[in-house]
Amino acid sequence: MAKYTPVIGMEVHVELKTASKMFCDSKNGMGEEREPNVNICPVCTGQPGTLPVPNVQAIEFVQLAGLALGCTLRLDSKFDRKNYFYPDLPKGYQISQYDQPLCEKGKLRIDGKEIGVTRIHLEEDTGKLIHPKGVNYTLVDFNRAGVPLMELVTEPDIETGEEARLFCQKLQQICRYLEISDADMEKGHMRCEANISLYKEGEDKLSGTKVEVKNINSFKFVEKAIAFEIERQTELLDKGKEIVQETRGWDANRGETVSQRKKESAHDYRYFPEPDIPPLKFDENYVEALRRKLPELPDAKIARFEKEYALPKSDVEILTADKEMAEYFEEVASEIKEKISCHEIEAAENKALKLAANYIITELRKHLSEHNHSMADIKITPENYAELVGLVACGKINSTAAQTVLAEMYKTGGDPSQIISEKNLAQMDGGDEMEAMVEKVLAANAASVADFKAGKENALKFLMGQVMSATQGRANPMAVNELLRKKLSGSTDVRSASGGKESGGKANPSAAMEMIKKKIT
Repeated sequence: MAKYTPVIGMEVHVELKTASKMFCDSKNGMGEEREPNVNICPVCTGQPGTLPVPNVQAIEFVQLAGLALGCTLRLDSKFDRKNYFYPDLPKGYQISQYDQPLCEKGKLRIDGKEIGVTRIHLEEDTGKLIHPKGVNYTLVDFNRAGVPLMELVTEPDIETGEEARLFCQKLQQICRYLEISDADMEKGHMRCEANISLYKEGEDKLSGTKVEVKNINSFKFVEKAIAFEIERQTELLDKGKEIVQETRGWDANRGETVSQRKKESAHDYRYFPEPDIPPLKFDENYVEALRRKLPELPDAKIARFEKEYALPKSDVEILTADKEMAEYFEEVASEIKEKISCHEIEAAENKALKLAANYIITELRKHLSEHNHSMADIKITPENYAELVGLVACGKINSTAAQTVLAEMYKTGGDPSQIISEKNLAQMDGGDEMEAMVEKVLAANAASVADFKAGKENALKFLMGQVMSATQGRANPMAVNELLRKKLSGSTDVRSASGGKESGGKANPSAAMEMIKKKIT
């Protein structure tokens, strides 16, 4: 049993995808600006005499997040001033929320475990400091200053770095489903901070000294930073040393946390109500109207997909990880069902839906990754995708050909039937062409034929491989297997053995059989 138990609480900041900033009408560029200090005005740069005007959409976005996480929305809320000095904080204080946040007491479930959400509040983001290499000065970019920033604080319910990572990933997914933020950590839309302490068995859960690790910029680093900090604190306690309450940063290059400064407390910020913004008042009708705006959330979508499409949970979790991918699959599924009802697809619905899911999960996601695309970049219409799935399900093309067709469709958005025709990819289920290929392979591989006749079953696999290669993967493997066995056993029909068209079906049966025996001996 572990000597110490970790206690972890997360603070997650999410930049909201509003059109304008939090307290002014400057454009919210979400860090996408190519030039510094272009989306700024007197308000977000803290010029004297300016007054803040709250962004109604930002307030609504935070409340939607609160409802999605089961929070209680306060009917009375307010903004506060959080006073501290930092070069990228133009006013010398930040407009935030302290004792009356917009949302309180929610929860988020990960892998069957419930993580409590203490509060979700709204504030403005700071600017950004730039440190050019080789010079002894710092530049300030205020494009980000004043961007609406949602802050979520959890209960100390997390015990491992893995749990923290899963929590942050689930929160990102919910933000994207709500369309309130892209929550892209690499672009700084989402920033994570972890508060970590350890306690011994039998002691109070919160008896350990809390250390904050700030501004972690990837899910992988969230897990690694917490794991390192647990190990660091454990070693110090084992040596009888004290844990210093401080703020630390994650150094990805060194793979460790590093001390930054003494940890501030709430009284250090000298919070007081923002005098330039009146208190916020809401009523139950407003809350219910917001609740009706909630989309189907990830957990509900997962449960519905499992039931409606009879897919394994592992498949469903991948399909629903991205909202746009889930919507695309649903459109494809609708097309498949329609084509089955109209007999355009002669296959079982569950088989066709499983194929559709498989090709999205494997092939389509592969192309998206290779080209660094999102679902918005896809040229393949749901109708054409459903047609391709139907062709595979009905055995018109095999999986190898389907991958080739899908790759071409991804490039051009073309019609699958046309691509199959142009590239001669239709599956061979028999006929003269396949029979000729089989006979050619048998003639060229006498040793393998002899091995098979001697009882070596692997020889048949080799011969099948040769036929598949000769037909460029177009031959139906089951048909090839059957035809090879007939040829090798000598029990094939007369017309096939005698060359079919060449004999016009008039070949003498005994002569035809003798010809077969000659070819396989």
